[in-house]
Amino acid sequence: MTVRSSIDPARLLEEQLAQASPDLLRELLQTFVNTLLSAEADAMCGAEYGTSSPDRVNRRNGYRHRDFDTRAGTIDVAVPKLRQGSYFPEWLLERRKRAERALTSVVATCYLLGVSTRRMDKLVQSLGITTLSKSHVSEMAKDLDAHVEQFRTRRLEDAGPFTFVAADALVLKVREGGRVVPVHALVATGVNADGHREVLGVQVTSSEDGAGWLAFFRDLTARGLSGVKLVTSDAHRGLTTAISATLPGAAWQRCRTHYAANLMSVTPKSSWGWVKALLHSVYDQPDAEAVHAQFDRVVDALTEKLPAVAEHLEEARSDILAFTAFPKEIWRQIWSNNPNERLNREIRRRTDVVGIFPDRSSIIRLVGAVLAEQHDEWAEGRRYLGLDVLARSQAIDATTEEVSNELTTIQAITA
Repeated sequence: MTVRSSIDPARLLEEQLAQASPDLLRELLQTFVNTLLSAEADAMCGAEYGTSSPDRVNRRNGYRHRDFDTRAGTIDVAVPKLRQGSYFPEWLLERRKRAERALTSVVATCYLLGVSTRRMDKLVQSLGITTLSKSHVSEMAKDLDAHVEQFRTRRLEDAGPFTFVAADALVLKVREGGRVVPVHALVATGVNADGHREVLGVQVTSSEDGAGWLAFFRDLTARGLSGVKLVTSDAHRGLTTAISATLPGAAWQRCRTHYAANLMSVTPKSSWGWVKALLHSVYDQPDAEAVHAQFDRVVDALTEKLPAVAEHLEEARSDILAFTAFPKEIWRQIWSNNPNERLNREIRRRTDVVGIFPDRSSIIRLVGAVLAEQHDEWAEGRRYLGLDVLARSQAIDATTEEVSNELTTIQAITA
């Protein structure tokens, strides 16, 4: 469709001259850009804003504001939001700007430290880096480091309580002491009081043991994490102990996807198909009572043919059925770490480009930048969980069972 111009040039110029504003050019530019974006959004909707039309295919739903630096100064760009789908003027603004700058900085650091390969050299050229100096790399990283540090250390109490939390770890490679060693990036996300997801924190540790998770959760609680009712994660070593020590009122939900893989490790390969089908039948029940009843039937059926599998399943009962204490409509969001898989894929996509990081600070810089941008997208998107279901979940008293295997010696320290 053709959108009529909503700017009366003569009237606009008359108003601006009457105000005698010293920022005349900046304000004119801001008005022009915002009007152009509004016209483009109207074209996508099939009708002008505020008008009824049989040709309309979408509707406007407010704005998201972005700062745009120009030669005339910084202007406030109001990007229209749509009820269905999304609109983003990539011809004007850049997506994931911070993460791309972080990636460039990390690659440049690798290049300077002499750890680059032919693949790294080609990558540097593809990023448009023709000449590098230590001062150039330092200046490029300074703003990013400050932003990521502010994001990682921000206070959490104002956005709480965080009813549901998910924790995960990714293994990355870093060069230390002349050799390549694996390190673990610990990441936690949560659902805030407004129903939106947030990235709560990220830390890099030498190993994924009790000491690493304990330090990580202590940092989160010190920054104001509270009101947690359920933590969903894999069965990481020492994680349940860390949850009990720092979040005594929270239950632990063992990720159903990862548990299925764990169960298959003790199941004969010839029986994988029907054992998986039995396990999935537990989650297909209409209510909590039916879930527990079906679980009992599955254990009884396995006891006769595969007693070791039945024993493994029975021992994990409380861990994999913790979700049943909460409203049925949110089970899919809390019974596994699958909602975080998209976030993990994005981190992997960025970190795989680097391969081996030159130091731990470069891991924090890149992963932190990716997480900060995902955090912003979640804040601008729809609520992940409704306020009503969050209120009902907060009223539930689902405390973790006491963990019998306490850590007696903490051997590793947080990076």
